[in-house]
Amino acid sequence: MKLVRVSIALATAAFAGLAGAAEPIKIGFSMALTGALAGAGKGALIAMEIWRDDVNKKGGLLGRQVEFVYYDDATQPAKVPPIYTKLLNVDKVDLVVSSYGTNEIVPAMPIVMRSKMVFPSLFGLAANEEFKYDRYFQIMPAGPEPKLDWSRGFFELAAQQKPKPQTVAIVAADAEFALNAAAGARENAKKMGFKIVYDKTYPPATTDFTPIVRAIQATGPDIVYVGSYPPDSVGMVKAANEVGLKAKMFGGGMVGLQFAAIQKNLGPLLNNVVNYDFWVPEPTLNFPGVKEFLAKYQEAAKGKGVDPLGHYLPPFAYAYMQILGDAVQATKSLDQAKIADYFRKNTHDTVVGKVQFGKNGEWATSRVLMVQFRDVQPDNLEQFAGPGKRVVVYPKAWKSGDPVFPYKQ
Repeated sequence: MKLVRVSIALATAAFAGLAGAAEPIKIGFSMALTGALAGAGKGALIAMEIWRDDVNKKGGLLGRQVEFVYYDDATQPAKVPPIYTKLLNVDKVDLVVSSYGTNEIVPAMPIVMRSKMVFPSLFGLAANEEFKYDRYFQIMPAGPEPKLDWSRGFFELAAQQKPKPQTVAIVAADAEFALNAAAGARENAKKMGFKIVYDKTYPPATTDFTPIVRAIQATGPDIVYVGSYPPDSVGMVKAANEVGLKAKMFGGGMVGLQFAAIQKNLGPLLNNVVNYDFWVPEPTLNFPGVKEFLAKYQEAAKGKGVDPLGHYLPPFAYAYMQILGDAVQATKSLDQAKIADYFRKNTHDTVVGKVQFGKNGEWATSRVLMVQFRDVQPDNLEQFAGPGKRVVVYPKAWKSGDPVFPYKQ
């Protein structure tokens, strides 16, 4: 009888151990699934779910399936802190990652820092500049000086022209990302000897950009740098064409011009705009696995109201999950200190190429691209699926063509 009891006890313990091993690894985050950034946020979520499914088909992480726990932050920064508080204190997630965008990443930082969690982040511009958190890691390739790296290429291209342009206008939305972009642009312009003749912000709710562009035109700048969100970027491009803005270069920090629907909407109005990007289908950026990922994404994105091509945010959303998963597997642990150490000390192979982080959690070497729209035809989405429409003109290591100036005669 005693032996039976021992056997039952051992069997119960073994079963409990197996049950514990079968518990999923929970990854928590907020995401913009409604509100101004919903189109991008939903696309990022699709990419993340592709990664989760890929990992689970291979047996998960540490022999456990991966489960997501997430909530809609509605593109409202005030909703972010309570979401991460719930994820950590109620849902008891094992790992966290960020929402999309600077405005939604920054409010999560104090919560994540108090719990000493590793925080892989998705497209936050200089979000860690004030916090200096040593477990923050940014998948966006603006580093190691994100504010400066964001616009450095734009101004270096301007300075390479002969004769060199002399004057610059800087305009930005009065919101955290755009203000950071404008601050970096201002510093780069001064370093490269440009005279700033216009430097203003506009309210985020602005819908009519024609008066702004007229005011810029009145100062006669050689180059025009814009830090804007998607609706503003569309408004700025349309206003520039309506006003007949004459400049050697126009663009720089315009979010939204990377999205297929906006590209189709603007069509030829985009021609000769020079703007930042992180991945485009040019032959110089054909990293291992990126085409296979995009094929999965484009199939999954059908009918979801998201970017059908997925060139901008989705590959990086997949990549930041790739790195986190690799860190868990390599360290054989969910220990946050060990995972952070792995992030810091290794070069990571991802669908967006090799990624190495610097001391501040930004990329150790910048890979902010400047691309120029060329020969864009009206009402044609498919033209953006392949090379030639968004030519990489900076930096030299990734160039696929030379820039054409001016923006407008």
